[in-house]
Amino acid sequence: MTERKPSNFAEEFYWLMREAVAGKRMSRDQKRILEKKKKGKSKPFQGGRDPVSALSSIDKLVSDFRWSAEMAEGDLHNQWAAVVGADTAAKSSPEDLIDGTLTVRCESTAWATQLRLMSADILARLNADYPALNVTALKMLGPDAPSWKKGPRSVPGRGPRDTYG
Repeated sequence: MTERKPSNFAEEFYWLMREAVAGKRMSRDQKRILEKKKKGKSKPFQGGRDPVSALSSIDKLVSDFRWSAEMAEGDLHNQWAAVVGADTAAKSSPEDLIDGTLTVRCESTAWATQLRLMSADILARLNADYPALNVTALKMLGPDAPSWKKGPRSVPGRGPRDTYG
């Protein structure tokens, strides 16, 4: 095999592919020399060495991991007062977004009913402000009621009703 000195990437690629097709393998010394040449190619004013702003690197990270929907959902949780108003936001909060359905927990059943009446307006505002979320429906829930079923062996049905008398 003749000794060669690749001067650019295309020539180096050609020789590597030629060796791969011909079935000839490089010796350990040839591999070491090639790796040493690759390491030594960095130059001070070469492209790709410029400083990068933190904002652009965070934007690239968000787009690479496809976190834009999760970031928009977090922004919705933080900006809920801007979507529904300060008074309504004090009495309700978004909980989950599953398959386009946004679940909103309300402080009382009266507030849940009021938000159900306003759901068309809220849905239009959500789709205008947060199109990445693709909200198609709203589910308003009242406060959690206490459960009287205790333990793994609870009996289905009405159960005893004389606990307060």
